Amino acid sequence: MAAVRRIQKELSELKTRPIDGLSVEPQDDNLYEWKCAIKAASDSPYKGGTFHFSLSLPQDFPFKAPSVTFTTKIYHPGIDEEGHICVPVLRDQWKPSVTLSSVLAIIQEKVNNPSPDDPFEPEIAALLKTDKSKFLATAKEWTKKYASP
Repeated sequence: MAAVRRIQKELSELKTRPIDGLSVEPQDDNLYEWKCAIKAASDSPYKGGTFHFSLSLPQDFPFKAPSVTFTTKIYHPGIDEEGHICVPVLRDQWKPSVTLSSVLAIIQEKVNNPSPDDPFEPEIAALLKTDKSKFLATAKEWTKKYASP
């Protein structure tokens, strides 16, 4: 029951203090499954796109990190083809004190500011390093194809 109370508290905080460009909605009657969406920032390689992902909270939350899966395809060095995102806070840097709003802010930051460091997709990371204009063109093309309304 402690997990449910914590999740409800964090959800209520996200409703009263929403993160700009981010929407969060629990799935039907399941507090452990959230549908989320990030509207890319205007200075992002993905501007104009909305990227949907699911956030699954484990039964023993907050002692275990949530898992995140993007359902919108994105050409990004830190998000693989299956939609998994590479952020340390969801892996080895998880602590029970980490809030879901800080996790969501980190994910949003990662989406808007792709970095070739610590990549899930080494080829995309290499392209970002060696031919940024080609990376940006592909990111824009994928955004138009998969993430536009």
